Amino acid sequence: MGTWFTEKQTDHFGITAKVNRSLHKEKTDFQELEMLETEEWGNMLVLDDMVMTTERDEFVYHEMVAHVPLFTHPNPEHVLVVGGGDGGVIREVLKHESVKKATLVEIDGKVIEYSKKYLPSIAGTLDDERVEVKVDDGFMHIAQSTEEYDVIMVDSTEPVGPAVNLFSKGFYEGIAKALKEDGIFVAQTDNPWFKADLIRQVYRDVKESFRITKVYTANIPTYPSGLWTFTMGSKTYDPLQVPENRFTELDTKYYTEVIHQACFALPKFVKDLTKEGRS
Repeated sequence: MGTWFTEKQTDHFGITAKVNRSLHKEKTDFQELEMLETEEWGNMLVLDDMVMTTERDEFVYHEMVAHVPLFTHPNPEHVLVVGGGDGGVIREVLKHESVKKATLVEIDGKVIEYSKKYLPSIAGTLDDERVEVKVDDGFMHIAQSTEEYDVIMVDSTEPVGPAVNLFSKGFYEGIAKALKEDGIFVAQTDNPWFKADLIRQVYRDVKESFRITKVYTANIPTYPSGLWTFTMGSKTYDPLQVPENRFTELDTKYYTEVIHQACFALPKFVKDLTKEGRS
């Protein structure tokens, strides 16, 4: 039978993958970290028994976190990524020539260390000259920033452990303050099958701080349910009103100009989560 890793995504449902070997495992100051070599998905980063990223499907998540807001903003020069110690979002951010500086704030330095070692195709650009890496608390970094960033991306784990504060109303208010007057923010907001209440609450909280608030989706096979949501808050720019001449050809595997528009077309049960007065 061999060895299998199973992520228990609810009390009654999980996803499993055949493991060739464990590459590294340790209890960091913040979480249980493990790097697995899997048969189907290549090397896999697991935190607290939850799949964070894999070599095979990582491009979907990282491209959709980065390119949707960066093409929405007309001139993103200074970008902040909160979390994302695997480096995948930073890799995608650097594909935009307008970006002069990309700051990564990751609370757990061990995620950065072992991603560089075992996920080089994902973390390989963290040493780029445009990147500043800070091993620090993203919540506190946001609280200490004022009108500093054009785009902020929150690439966090699910709202457990060190990531709990990254799903709070106060955090979104802090992000609005940390952004410039025309800034854009996006966060991963889990899946609508098992975390509908979370998506509903995040949407309401973000909407109180941003004039334009949108939810969009992508298909990520190794994440719970496979259907993943992202919530965007924008002070000025509507992601559905991006001029055609702003889109440029990038080296992507999932994101395209057409996907940019299509990802905001939500299934009704997901759209309902964004409606006022629903319980």
